[in-house]
Amino acid sequence: MNSKIEKSSPKNLDKIDLQILSILQRNARITLKELAAKVRLSATPVFERWKKLDSTGIITRYVAIVDAEKVHRGFCVFCMVKLRQLTFDVVTDFVNVMQKIPEVSECYHISGRYDYLLKINAPDMKYYKNFIVNVLGHVDSIGTIESSFVMDVVKQNFDIIAPSSITDED
Repeated sequence: MNSKIEKSSPKNLDKIDLQILSILQRNARITLKELAAKVRLSATPVFERWKKLDSTGIITRYVAIVDAEKVHRGFCVFCMVKLRQLTFDVVTDFVNVMQKIPEVSECYHISGRYDYLLKINAPDMKYYKNFIVNVLGHVDSIGTIESSFVMDVVKQNFDIIAPSSITDED
């Protein structure tokens, strides 16, 4: 696959900022000294850049990526939801309900045939069936649900700023 993709930098971020973000996405536990060595600057300017990326909200949080299989949540489902109607109140209520359901790890408002895409991690099919009936089944605003079950993870990447997107032109 040799397609050329135009690369652009977010406003006010230079190549060093993008490198810092790329490195932190892969390892947020890196020490300041290690990070400074990787971007070839001393610790003080790297610390100032890191602090600015944090304080301006470019870095929104630091997380640990958990192996779902090892915590008995390896049954992954993408659930497409069509609401009964799209009004402000219905959408607001649905969003508030989704925020409170722990099994819903991600929820996206999408375009197309469905209104929302949910990512749900469950222990197994029986648990998911009960979840559909006893949790989502009680959400009045839901009209239609279609589930797709993950058979294998081919690629899972949490990098927004990928190393390959950082060029000398940035």
